[in-house]
Amino acid sequence: MSAETTLENATQDSNLEKFVYDDQISRMFALATLVWGVVAFLVGIVIATELAFPSVNLGLDFITFGRLRPLHTNAAIFAFAGNAIFTAVYYSTQRLCRARMWSDMLSRLHFWGWQLIILAAALTLPLGITQSKEYAELEWPIDLAIAVVWVGFFGVNFFMTLARRRERHMYVALWFYIATIVTVALLHVFNNLVVPIGLFKSYSVYAGVQDAFMQWWYGHNAVAFFLTTPFLGLMYYFLPKAANRPIFSYKLSILHFWSLVFIYIWAGPHHLHYTALPQWASTLGMLFSIMLWMPSWGGMINGLLTLRGAWQKVTSDPVLKFFVVGITFYGMSTFEGPVLSIKSVNALSHYTDWTIAHVHAGALGWNGFMTFGMMYWLLPRLFQTELYSTRLANLHFWLGTVGILLYIFPIYVAGLTQGLMWRAITDTGQLAYPNFVETVRVLIPLYVIRAVGGVVYLSGALLLSYNFFQTWKRRPANYEEVEHYAPALEPHYDDDPAPQSRLSGVLEVAKKLDVFEQLVWHRRWERLPRLMTIWVIIAVVAASLFEIIPTFLIRSNVPTIATVTPYTPLELAGRDIYVAEGCYNCHSQMIRPMLAETKRYGEYSKPGEFVYDHPFQWGSRRIGPDLAREGGKQSNLWHLIHFRDPEKMTKGSIMPPYPWLEKRKLNFKTIPDRVWAASYLGAPYDKAALSDSITLAKQQAKAIADDIERQKGPSGLEDKQVVALIAYLQRLGTDLFKTPKSPNPSAEPAPAADNKTARAEPASTR
Repeated sequence: MSAETTLENATQDSNLEKFVYDDQISRMFALATLVWGVVAFLVGIVIATELAFPSVNLGLDFITFGRLRPLHTNAAIFAFAGNAIFTAVYYSTQRLCRARMWSDMLSRLHFWGWQLIILAAALTLPLGITQSKEYAELEWPIDLAIAVVWVGFFGVNFFMTLARRRERHMYVALWFYIATIVTVALLHVFNNLVVPIGLFKSYSVYAGVQDAFMQWWYGHNAVAFFLTTPFLGLMYYFLPKAANRPIFSYKLSILHFWSLVFIYIWAGPHHLHYTALPQWASTLGMLFSIMLWMPSWGGMINGLLTLRGAWQKVTSDPVLKFFVVGITFYGMSTFEGPVLSIKSVNALSHYTDWTIAHVHAGALGWNGFMTFGMMYWLLPRLFQTELYSTRLANLHFWLGTVGILLYIFPIYVAGLTQGLMWRAITDTGQLAYPNFVETVRVLIPLYVIRAVGGVVYLSGALLLSYNFFQTWKRRPANYEEVEHYAPALEPHYDDDPAPQSRLSGVLEVAKKLDVFEQLVWHRRWERLPRLMTIWVIIAVVAASLFEIIPTFLIRSNVPTIATVTPYTPLELAGRDIYVAEGCYNCHSQMIRPMLAETKRYGEYSKPGEFVYDHPFQWGSRRIGPDLAREGGKQSNLWHLIHFRDPEKMTKGSIMPPYPWLEKRKLNFKTIPDRVWAASYLGAPYDKAALSDSITLAKQQAKAIADDIERQKGPSGLEDKQVVALIAYLQRLGTDLFKTPKSPNPSAEPAPAADNKTARAEPASTR
């Protein structure tokens, strides 16, 4: 009797089930990871080069820095890292569950749906179709597609596979996958609630302070639950496999997982220190950010100590080299993150390249190297042949390492330089560098080194591509589909007996703590995916609501200002051009209450100034100066020439020219939709603004165009986009200093900034 027949008989006798893993889906996602990774790195090099040489965009609007930066970040996070996550999840989940994915069709729908979403992002972002919220720029139709693909295809397939698994207890990697799927779905849905006015345009339902809070609740936790938890799952599965060692500590895994899931969600407000966000919220964010040290380093230690007894392999195995450096960067980034959340440090680092360096250390070091290590481990197994070249893999490791160092160190230096120069005060109490462009010119050599570092890092990724291709060429004509056997789970399962305390002669509470510390309760949770998921949701939602509800419900958090009125119809159109051109990628609109900032830009920003901002435009970086008080500082003609040739008005400026704004016509027909959307979201427009917004917009445009012509500028600009953008810029920050209308003409008007309860006046034709 053959071995195969024997096994078949054994299968029938012992209720064993036969199954085959679906590795084709892992091969597809692995290829997508590589392709989109190269694209993300390449676009990153282009925009890094544009910082030093703005003319690199060749005068083309769709490859300016403002439009390409969102493409770069989205490609790096959701295309490169996203596909890497799916590669890991599909490969490891099947093996950890001892089951093929529940539905091959859902796996394919997930793959193609995700690639179409990435393609849609690659087409719309350079065209200026954006929500302008960092890492959430995509417009509502794409957001809907993301929700369907993530929840309907990926989530359902994953959880149904868990339900049909043949392994009773879930391994730690699966816990992190559960947290990722659940939390990303929550973040995505609540941050992208919008009012659409067309297929490619929508407005956030949140405004100003609340929008900023919601965005960074999402933004910080997108890093947490898209770039951290799934990669930790990846680490917990692939590192022990590569090292041929069990994970160092089961208890540390539990502590790492639950403390990370619970604490991370609180930390988002630290992105908004010294802004108009209530201080209690940002302080809370700082405290929980500092607490993140504990779980983050617990995970790093658990990873590195898994290599105990196997360190000699690290010198020769490129997979382990990538993993060791990747985990080390995780430790560095999760140490630096809490440091940056401390208010006094954040006062120096925020808006500077320091934050950019921090982000790239994590993305290139942690996410990039963990992905590369996984890929080199997977290639022989997915293609059922030997890796084409270990020597090239080792060369990739060194190119990647040198590339990261070349990339991040100049940015760290640039960030410190910016922060120190911005706040430098002379002995006489004046700004040491009053001209903002002075703080830009000194960074150019650092930007050049940074771009070189990017090229080196990309060259390593290209070596991986070549290794990938050559390994694929050596695959067998037909992949062998190995059959596996395992019994189905019995519906009934008896847990281990409740443990007894190992202590004696102590208080009863100590005995209970001793029983709790034995973690038998958690062992039970590990066989109940539904219960585990519910507790993850409770941990995430409870922490979120504790911050979100007070921020949205306590009226004193956003005191209104009597003189702050809605944007005029033309200003609304100009604001949308500001958003489309990605101006928020270089300019902030938030003056912090610091001496150097108020001296440079003017009165610090108040929460009530942003109540009509859907979405907020505070930005997170200052490659150019803050624009919160830009209104009235320059003439209309100055702005026109500045858009045409920034270098002409500001010697040394690295802002690219925007000549197309002067040529392209403004579509006045869309203005009523913008006004009605703003009105629906709470802007108190009067009847004239709602019923005749086009006429009002044309009147204001004509006034600005006439003013430019009077100043010896060109004529005929009243229907051009540049006029709308100028109208918006001239409005910024001016409301605060207007005199409020008094209901009693004889009464003395109160100072605008101090009047926290007055009504906002309707806007019409200003």
